[in-house]
Amino acid sequence: MSVISRQTVAAQQVKRLRELFATILPANEFYRDKFADTDVDSVTSLVRLRNLPFTTKSELVADQQRHPPFGSDLSYSLSRYIRLHQTSGTTGKPLYWLDTEESWNWWAECWKTVFQAAGVAAGDRIYFAFSFGPFIGFWSGWEGARKVGALAISGGAQSTAQRLTGIIESGATVLVCTPTYALHLAAEARKARIDLANDSAVRITIHAGEPGASIPETKRTIEESWGAKCFDHAGATEVGAFGFECQAQRGAIHINENEFVAEYVVPGTDEPSRETEQGELVLTNLGRAGSPVIRYRTGDLVQPSYETCPCGRPFVLLRGGVLGRVDDMVVVRGVNVYPSAVENVVREFAEIEEFRIEVFTHQTMAEIKLILEPSGSALSSTGLCEQVAQRLRQRLGLRPQVELAPPGSLPRFELKARRFFKI
Repeated sequence: MSVISRQTVAAQQVKRLRELFATILPANEFYRDKFADTDVDSVTSLVRLRNLPFTTKSELVADQQRHPPFGSDLSYSLSRYIRLHQTSGTTGKPLYWLDTEESWNWWAECWKTVFQAAGVAAGDRIYFAFSFGPFIGFWSGWEGARKVGALAISGGAQSTAQRLTGIIESGATVLVCTPTYALHLAAEARKARIDLANDSAVRITIHAGEPGASIPETKRTIEESWGAKCFDHAGATEVGAFGFECQAQRGAIHINENEFVAEYVVPGTDEPSRETEQGELVLTNLGRAGSPVIRYRTGDLVQPSYETCPCGRPFVLLRGGVLGRVDDMVVVRGVNVYPSAVENVVREFAEIEEFRIEVFTHQTMAEIKLILEPSGSALSSTGLCEQVAQRLRQRLGLRPQVELAPPGSLPRFELKARRFFKI
């Protein structure tokens, strides 16, 4: 891998930004109207990119409602587009998103970076434990497998038991799924007396769709359950596969700055956050000219770091991966609480199989309740609530209500897990 400087990366980004503007503005109605009062030609540096307005998801949703069904963020005639996917709709009305042959190939190249950074190579067998529904999910990863010369194995339309059989019998060496589903597969394997660390050939697991693979205790649990190295990845339907974890595994993911320009703003404002401080991630994709997003507010909370990574890549690191959603942060008795921090504590207890976090208001004060589901094989749950509550007080300064749920009563998730609820 050739090593280039951050200055070279920035210069290449500016060059590609200007090429992107020249390509899309003549025909892309959404951005032509959005930038009508802006001098796009003045963007001669990354700092000057700030002269352009942000793009938000609510804007894109409103645009698709005004211009159904696909909106006006299209740079070519519809006949040129070959793929249609949609967002999961967990935060509102789903967005439809179209890709051309060129932009779909770009997706695959971005996933090639994800795979190669984790050590996946030609000859590997990649098992996709994914439903292959209308969500873009790991469809693009499936295409990326071809780019590295690996064998792609579909786990679509199968039960968890069937997938476990498929993983073992196919000799899969790489597992791709959400972190929650990797834990669920491991839990079901234990019930079936399958030792995945010895009975499967999986050596690498790659996860996306939610925080988890960068949460230390969740990562540890996945690695111990599978006897494999666990890697995080971040992406979004509207944006692309922008984040990957390298083999240095420094508790962070890189942004693929060859293909994305990253900015960071103070949550709830339009002001740039200070370098290395937590901020909302803002992204511009450089290789998806058919349906680009420019200065897109992702809603993801991150903490950038510019320290040198042993892997040699000059790309920015996001400490802890995606820390959570900006609007998921709640203040409980003066303590800033993110669901990922609570999960990190909960995953320290091997006897907890699933959990749910509820935030509610009591006498004008925010309070937190944690519902724990112990595993069916747990020898005893006596004192578990007290132990977890004490650990949360020690680590996070929280005094939550903690209660138990019967084994098997909380929902399981194949796609994005929903464990955090504001009541």
